[in-house]
Amino acid sequence: MELNKDTRDRIFTAADSLYEQAGRGSFPTVDAVRKASKVNMNDAATAMKQWRRAQTAQAAPVAITVPDAVHQLHSQALAALWQSAQDTANESLRAAQAGWEAERAEAETLNKQLGDAYDAQATELETACRQIEELSAQNHAEQKRSTELAQQLQETVNAKLAAESRATIAEQRAIEIDRRAADLRAELDLAHQDAAQVRSEVAALRAKAESAEEAHQEQRKIAAQEAHRAAERLASTQMERDEARKEVGKAREEASNWRGQVEALKEQQRGLLEAVKTGRVAGTTSENEIPKDR
Repeated sequence: MELNKDTRDRIFTAADSLYEQAGRGSFPTVDAVRKASKVNMNDAATAMKQWRRAQTAQAAPVAITVPDAVHQLHSQALAALWQSAQDTANESLRAAQAGWEAERAEAETLNKQLGDAYDAQATELETACRQIEELSAQNHAEQKRSTELAQQLQETVNAKLAAESRATIAEQRAIEIDRRAADLRAELDLAHQDAAQVRSEVAALRAKAESAEEAHQEQRKIAAQEAHRAAERLASTQMERDEARKEVGKAREEASNWRGQVEALKEQQRGLLEAVKTGRVAGTTSENEIPKDR
C-alpha cells in the first residue's frame, strides 16, 4: 500500500531524529519511530523499510574499469582473457551476494523489530482494555450507588410527606378534641349548675320531707326517689367530665408523638442529602447526577 507523502515525511523525520540522537550508531526501532511520529504500525513498518534501504544504498554509481591484468594480458591467449573476465565476474557476484546477505540481515532485523513492536502494541492495547473495563466497572458501581441514594432520598421525601399529612390530620384531630373538650367543659359547667340546683332542690325536699314526714310519707318517698335520680345525674356528669379530660390528654400526647416523628424524618432527610452530596463529589466518572433537593 502506497503511503501518502505527509505520513512518509513525518516517519522519515522521526527516524532521522532518532538516528541522530543515537549518534548514527544504530538504526531506530520501528516501535520507537511509530511512537515518535504517531502513526499506525503498518505505515511505520512500510516507511522504515524504505528508510533503511535508503540508508544502506550507495549514493554514487560504481565505475567499472578494465582490470590491469586485462591490459597486461591483452596480447595473451583468449583463454587467459576469459579467465580474467570470469574472476572479475566472480568478484562482482561475491559483492552482490554480500550486499544481498546484508540486506537480508537488515530485513530480518526489521522483521524482528516489527514483531517486537506488535507485541508491545498488543500489550499496551491489553493494558488499555483492562483499564477501560476497570473504569467501566467503577462507573457502573457509582451509577448504582447514585440510583440507590436517589431512591432512598425519594423514599425519605415520601415518608416525610406522609408524616406531615398524618401530623396535619393529628393536629386537626387535636383541634377537634380541644373543641369537644371545650364543649364538654361548658356542658360540665351546666351540669355543675344543674347539680347545684338539684342539691338545692334535694335540700328543700329533705327539709320539706322532714317537716311533713308523718303527714306526707308518700311525698317523702317521691322526694327520695327524685333525690336519688339527681345524685345519679351528678355522678354521670362527673364521669363524663373525667372521660373528657382523659380524651383531651390522649389527643395532646398523640399530637406530640406525631410532631416528634416529623422532626426525626426531617433529620433523616438532611442526613441523606449530605450523603448524596458526598457521593456526588467522590464519583468523577459518573454520567448521571443525583436529583437535587426539592
